[in-house]
Amino acid sequence: MVVRDRDQWMAVVGIPLDTPAGVKTLRIQDASGAERQQTFTVRGKHYREEWLTVKNKRMVHPNQQDRERIDKERGRIANALAHWTAAVVVEESFLVPVDGRFTSPFGLRRFFNRQPRRPHSGLDIAAPIGTPVRAPAPGRVVETGHFFFNGKTVFLEHGQGLVTMYCHLERIDVEIDQQVERGELIGTVGMTGRVTGPHLHWSVGLNRTMVDPLLFLPADKVAGAPVSTPANKESDERAAAMKGKGPVPHVNVEKDGSR
Repeated sequence: MVVRDRDQWMAVVGIPLDTPAGVKTLRIQDASGAERQQTFTVRGKHYREEWLTVKNKRMVHPNQQDRERIDKERGRIANALAHWTAAVVVEESFLVPVDGRFTSPFGLRRFFNRQPRRPHSGLDIAAPIGTPVRAPAPGRVVETGHFFFNGKTVFLEHGQGLVTMYCHLERIDVEIDQQVERGELIGTVGMTGRVTGPHLHWSVGLNRTMVDPLLFLPADKVAGAPVSTPANKESDERAAAMKGKGPVPHVNVEKDGSR
């Protein structure tokens, strides 16, 4: 994604969570076809652990029929995240899509019923069922559906491959190819898919890579949001307790994670 920064243009590139720390090289091609390279450094970052208990065991260990459905849905999700349309102006300062409390942040290392799963690819915002979910910026609906893990979901493309995803909805109020404006209703908060309570899972994809939604929010909206910080003794002890026998409560634990 290319955006204007005062009197110059700036390229914004999504970096996958599993990218190893170190010096990387970006290949740049301008409108004339000329190429050059730019190096940059990826630094390591701490991400917390989150231990969750899901009552529906199939949401942790899907059966054969479930797995076949999941495989088909992966293709739809990948296609939605790959959407790219030319746009001179891309709005990169978003509204918070729902009025609620920020809970699970981006990048958490997740365990469902003690089973490790992929890091958390978005931001969870807790809110009552039926709370309106609104578009954070102008965009076009590129996919909707009821997915196995994500539940009822809407995908919006905002230009230059910037795609946002809204999961676990109770109701979807938009259709594919519909243009939406900033603040327009797209659905309501629900508990569909793999959930432990009502909330919106909000993801932001940039060049097919999930990135932290907090990067697109104004500073006053980010203040007080859950962040990833170094581990401490108390949280390590709680983590050890979770890994023993007995029921697993919902708890966040600090620990070294991926980038």
